[in-house]
Order: sequence, then C-alpha cells, then structure tokens
Amino acid sequence: MELKRVVVTGLGALTPIGNTKDEYWDALISGKSGAAPITYFDTEKFKTKFACELKNFNATDFIDRKLAGRMDKFTQYAMVASDEAIADANLDLDRVNKLRVGVIWGAGIGGLETFQEEVLNFAKGDGTPRFNPFFIPKMIADIAPGNISIKHGFMGPNYTTVSACASSANAMFDALNTIRLGHCDVVVTGGSEAAVTIAGMGGFNAMHALSTRNESPETASRPFDGTRDGFVLGEGAGALVLEEYEHAKARGAKIYAEFIGGGLSSDAYHMTAPHPDGKGVVAVMKNCLENAGLNPEDVDHINTHGTSTPLGDVAELKAISEVFGDHAKHININSTKSMTGHLLGAAGAIEAISAILAMENGIVPPTINHTTVDENIDPELNLTLNKAQKRDIKVAMSNTFGFGGHNACVLFKKLD
Repeated sequence: MELKRVVVTGLGALTPIGNTKDEYWDALISGKSGAAPITYFDTEKFKTKFACELKNFNATDFIDRKLAGRMDKFTQYAMVASDEAIADANLDLDRVNKLRVGVIWGAGIGGLETFQEEVLNFAKGDGTPRFNPFFIPKMIADIAPGNISIKHGFMGPNYTTVSACASSANAMFDALNTIRLGHCDVVVTGGSEAAVTIAGMGGFNAMHALSTRNESPETASRPFDGTRDGFVLGEGAGALVLEEYEHAKARGAKIYAEFIGGGLSSDAYHMTAPHPDGKGVVAVMKNCLENAGLNPEDVDHINTHGTSTPLGDVAELKAISEVFGDHAKHININSTKSMTGHLLGAAGAIEAISAILAMENGIVPPTINHTTVDENIDPELNLTLNKAQKRDIKVAMSNTFGFGGHNACVLFKKLD
C-alpha cells in the first residue's frame, strides 16, 4: 500500500508570548520572554512565584460566555488555537467531507483547575457532595477535541493522546498516520494545557522540577546554561491543520511544509528522570529519521525538548551528538522553551509550529538567557544562543519528551 503524502496547511498559536501565530513568531525571533509573576493566585507560600501565563487573553472574546463557562481553560485554549488554524487553512466547511475530517489532540493533564476548584469547594462544605454537573465533562482530557468536533461537525476520528509532555507530538504523529493510511483527508491536531494553578505549581515544586529564580523570572528559563535550575511552567495551545497532499493541492491551499515523518520510543528507565546517556532519545530520533526516509545529514534544524533542567538538557544533546555524529555541529539547535516556558502537553505542537515557521522564514529563533557555559555540553554544537540566526532550512525536527519516559519526534520538510 502506497502511503499518502501529508502537508501542513493551517497553524494556530495561543502562547505566553503571543496570542496568534504571527504574534508568537514575532516574539520568538525577537527573543521575548513570557515569564512573569503569577497573577492567577496568591503565591506567598510557594517556592516558585512566577510562570509563563497567557497575556491579555479573555476567552469570552472568542467563545460564547455560557459555553465558555462549561469549559476548563485547557479546552478554551484548544478552541481558540484550532479556530485560528482552521481559518488559516482556509477550509471551506460547507464543502469539505466532514466524515473524513478528524480531530486528534494532546493534553498531558486536562482540566486541572476544574478538578482543583471542585475538590476545594467540597472540602469547604458540610460533606454533602454538591458537585457542578459539568465537573466531569469540563475535566476530562478528551473533551477538547470533542468540543472542536462538535463546533465544526467533524465526524472523523476524534480522541486525545496522553503521554505527559509528549502528548501533542504523539497526537501529531497519530494524525500523520491517519492521513497516510487514507482514513482522513484532513486532521486538526495539536495540544493544549492550563496547569498554572495552585495544584500544578505546588505539585511541580514538590518534585523540585521548577526554577526558583524569583528575583528574575524573565531569565529563569535558560536551557543549556550552566546555571539552569529547573523549568518554567507555561500554558496555552498550538494547532495544526494536516491535509492529504492531493486534497490540499486540488483546493489551492497554502502549504507550509510537508510532514515527512515521526518516531516514538520509551526510556524504560525512571518515572521523571531521563536516561543519563539519552538512550531513549537516540532511539526516537533514529526511528523518526527512518520513518521519514531521511539521513542524519539531511537535518538542518532541531527544536529540542530543552526544558532547562540540569539532567535533561545534557542527555538530549549527548543523544543528538550520537545520532548525527559530525553533522551535529552543522545543525541549528535551539530551545524555544527559553521564551515560552514549558507548555507540558501543548509543548510538542507549539514547538513544531516554531520549527515550521523557522523553515518558512529562513530564520532560527534563539535560545535566550544563556550566560554561563556548561562544561558537560559539547562547545561545538550551535545552540543558537541569545540571538536569532538566518538559515536556509530544508528539514526541521522537533523533539518532545514526557514523564514516564515517553519520547516523540516529528520531522518537517520544505515542499519540493
């Protein structure tokens, strides 16, 4: 069976540094940090008092007030980003065969704020279980693609992938294969997360996973830097419209890139720590290259997982050196988490969008906040430090890894 070709025809972004795809891209190439003191709740007793929250975002500017009230933030974010991507793809919703349009979404946690609020409200009461009837439908991770499909009448495959921070990259790979195998003409994919909550911050602080650089939030996310001390929690959503190539060509769609392949692997090592030698990361990048039918020397740019954690950054770069050999030093490597923070289940989608736009615009966004060399990192690697770099990119890779040892990798190619 000959596999169908798959292309990207629409993008949508809702991030801590921009509420649209274009705002997001402009902020990326200018090296803008989205980190600031938390405004959602009182952080006086928290170890970490900052995060990468959305700015100037009001869900009811986009969603009916009553409907928005029945959605957790992560679903609101999914609705807004997917609407932008669908509009960007210029899909004629009256003519497309909705039986062959799917929604495959990623969310690592789902409705954390909804769960938190309902449990806290119960704890304040007299023990009578007076729960909101929308508690479960707001909380469950699969509700985001469900709502996207309901709004637009898309009747193809509809589900959520959950693999911690690899969730949306998993969703994209599933979407790729769904179209490749001829099951759909179009799939709306991506991911969303809204974990900047009391429970989210408290839980990650308890794991000692977050930076505590409270005196300088905007410099706290510093992947590959010798003084990094943990990741910065972010929120938002990224959405992509994937389309079978002949279907896109027949309707004269704008094509950003060809989605050429993906890969998955497991560390099989530890619940939260990466394998120190990056064995699972080596495997996922090799799997991705094989799936795409490409050689290591074909890759021009890698948007790394690069969370700014002491162990993770070193393990990933060791893996890149092993997979790509001498070619590794000729690749523009970066971590856009230095600007957006870590969007957890939405990270894979929003970082894939960065890689695609880098390829389209011929410029690689920087890894900001680098001041101190880490002696454990190969100095010959081009980590695109502190300033965007022009680059003719024909092939771009994006890595995403999650607690539990989940690894996902996706590859995009400039259309021939």
